[in-house]
Parts: sequence; structure tokens; C-alpha cells
Amino acid sequence: MKRILMLALVLGMFTLFLTGCGDKKPEPLANPCFKDAPAWVIDPTMEGGLTGLGSAKIGAAGMNFARTEAMAVARDEIARSINVKVKNMFKNFTQQIGVGDDQTVDKVATNVSKQVANQTLSGTRAKNTWISPCNELYILVVLDPDTAQEVVKKQVRTSLRNERALWQQFQAKKGFDELDKEIEKEFGEFK
Repeated sequence: MKRILMLALVLGMFTLFLTGCGDKKPEPLANPCFKDAPAWVIDPTMEGGLTGLGSAKIGAAGMNFARTEAMAVARDEIARSINVKVKNMFKNFTQQIGVGDDQTVDKVATNVSKQVANQTLSGTRAKNTWISPCNELYILVVLDPDTAQEVVKKQVRTSLRNERALWQQFQAKKGFDELDKEIEKEFGEFK
């Protein structure tokens, strides 16, 4: 009997303990690497214009190597925001096996993406830098607005010229084909 009372007492206390802990909401885990991070590290687009954020761990190769790596990552981000070719494939498979209570469902989803950017960037510069408490260098790179405007204008002109050149080539070929047909009609096979 004492054992039953003792067990009931222990279970009751355990239940009260769990109930008391259940009211407390868990505190969100804060990443110590972003403690006191400037706003542009979290949202680099707030600076306006074409921006890219790059980061690199400062390791045995030193600060210059980390800076070069972070700048490369940021420039890559800018290049992809201007012009990117994307190949993407998404597969989704769901299968049900069995009957009644013995049914099982298998589900597989796969997403594969490949992105390639090919862009010449002129006028990029580091605007802000920050070193996190975890010894990671963050660099905000911006593309000069005037240069960015020129890049966009150049792309528009280039694509326009390419389309115009292709159209002109098509028209010339069409004209030569028509001329060949007329010559053949008038003179027969002319060799």
C-alpha cells in the first residue's frame, strides 16, 4: 500500500512538474555569430541599387584571402541579379501500397537547380565590412549606379542589335533566294 501511495505521489509531482514547464514558451535560439550584426548583413537590399553580400571565414590564409573570397561571392550575387540562366527540374512521386488498414504511402520529392551567370562587372566596390564574433568577414559590395545603368543600356542595345542583325540576315537570305528563283525561271539552271 505504501508503494502505491508513494508511486501516486511521485506521478502526481511529475505531472505537476510537466504542467508547470508546459506553460513556458521556449526562447528562440539566437545565433551568436550574428550578435550585433548590422542591418545590411541580414538584408543587403536595404542599401538600394545593385548589391551583393559575400562572406568568408577568416582562416589560416588570412584576412586578404577572406576578403578576396567574400568579394567574389558578392560579385557573383550581383552578376546573377543582372543575368542568369537557370535549368531546373522538380520531380514529385507519391505511391500508395496496400489495402484498408495495411495501407502505406511513400512520397519522394526532388528539386534540382543549376544556375550560370556570365556578366562583366565594372565599377563594383566594397561599401561596408563587418567581422562577426565567429570570425567571419561580411562584405557588402555595390555596383556604381551610373555603371549599372550603362550595363543595362548596353544589354538592351546589344540584344536589339542582335535581333536587328538576325532580321537583316534573314531578309538578305530571303532576297537572294527569291533572286535565285527568278534567275532559274528566266534562264534555267545557270551554272
